[in-house]
Amino acid sequence: MASGDKMDLLRTFLGSLPAGLAGKVARAVEVDRLNNGKMLPHDLILESLRPSLRDEERAERTHTPMRLFCQPFEDLLANDQKSQKLKGRISRSSITPVWNWLAQDLIPDVLNAFSLAVKTAAMGYGTEDLETRAAEFWKTASSTMRAKLASESGRRAARQAVGGDAIVEDAREMAIMLQAGPEICRLQERLARRVPSLTDDIVRAFREIYEEVALKTPEVAPYLPLVVMKRLEHPWEALRLPLEIPPDSEAGATASTNSELGMAGEILFGAIEAHAAAILAAQPNQFNADILVAHVEAFATLSAGVAKEIELRRDGAWGQRLVKDRAAVAEAMDNLMERAAMEIFAALPMLEAADGTPRVPDMSQPADPEKSDRALSYARLLAGCRSFASSASFAASLKRADEEAGVSLQRYNEDIVRALRDASDEQRFNAEQFAALATELTAILFSPEEGEFLRRRGRAAVSEPVAA
Repeated sequence: MASGDKMDLLRTFLGSLPAGLAGKVARAVEVDRLNNGKMLPHDLILESLRPSLRDEERAERTHTPMRLFCQPFEDLLANDQKSQKLKGRISRSSITPVWNWLAQDLIPDVLNAFSLAVKTAAMGYGTEDLETRAAEFWKTASSTMRAKLASESGRRAARQAVGGDAIVEDAREMAIMLQAGPEICRLQERLARRVPSLTDDIVRAFREIYEEVALKTPEVAPYLPLVVMKRLEHPWEALRLPLEIPPDSEAGATASTNSELGMAGEILFGAIEAHAAAILAAQPNQFNADILVAHVEAFATLSAGVAKEIELRRDGAWGQRLVKDRAAVAEAMDNLMERAAMEIFAALPMLEAADGTPRVPDMSQPADPEKSDRALSYARLLAGCRSFASSASFAASLKRADEEAGVSLQRYNEDIVRALRDASDEQRFNAEQFAALATELTAILFSPEEGEFLRRRGRAAVSEPVAA
């Protein structure tokens, strides 16, 4: 067995491969695994390649039975685990329990035959029949699961087989999507993995497939905007898609029975509210600035995109939800902004002078690690939110905090440089700690170049001889 160090080297090497080469390696490894190869650490290699594979526009991954099973609902898959099932979102962790349910209880012979066909095609044989075999398998899996879940006794047996109600609900949506597997795959083929914006060509492709699906399997039609939304760089543009269906058509009648914004709207609002909840849960005395900034950015981007994309009446349910979320986030961020300068300079104490002389840095004690960490967190929060504070309605409070912190830090930097030059041997260790913290804060709030300039000034001050 390879040592841990060799495994780490392998992970590093594989993670650095360009996307095209990573795809070729992944295909070779997957074929070896399908062929029951024993020599390669398949899972480790594929996990290490995943970052590079995500960069490839349309990675031609080897078909595996489970991957092909998931293709009709792959755009509904989500990594996050929610306490409450969200319609239109299927947890990735539900795939294996449902697959095992099909394999062990529902259609073992059909699944085994399908798996053999997929593995044979991966070896280069019978590839021309794979599309037909997949469509047949999707149809059988869908009808079998839907029939099982139609009765209370069947749902009870399903809960025991897959491990809970949440997975049963995911299985129900898998079965819905599998009904229209071939049509969904045709829509996917007309979409890039990453779509910069919703174009007329994409709208036409969507409308064609939607009209076909709405007539054959109307239960699937409301899910189709989610297939497009998953690929869009600006996912809120998917809110336009139901509006593209002519209202006087049969497909339009199906579209009009859905809620104002459809499942795409529910998912977008679910994401907005999840980011809002994370922001409101941040503790002023302890938070991870990078994570909090990511939530604020996502909230600002999504909420602004949704508001711009569709006219939301403030007295409507959707408008009220958005107004409420934006107000709550703005208040939470205003409160953090009001504390920012105070928390930053709590880590850079100054001595009060009773005789009217200027205040000087207090170097009687070393820097407090907890206060220093909190100061850096607030500095990262200020700097990280500058570009989207306006979209999240706290631009005014951020500007005040930014200006107060900036002016005070510039003044402190002059003071600490003088303190470094004049410090006694006993004070110098503490002074250098505060200078290092001020340098890091300067790099965050101003620029890395200004931080480096302050560091050089500090070094020069330390090397200067103290005047007699």
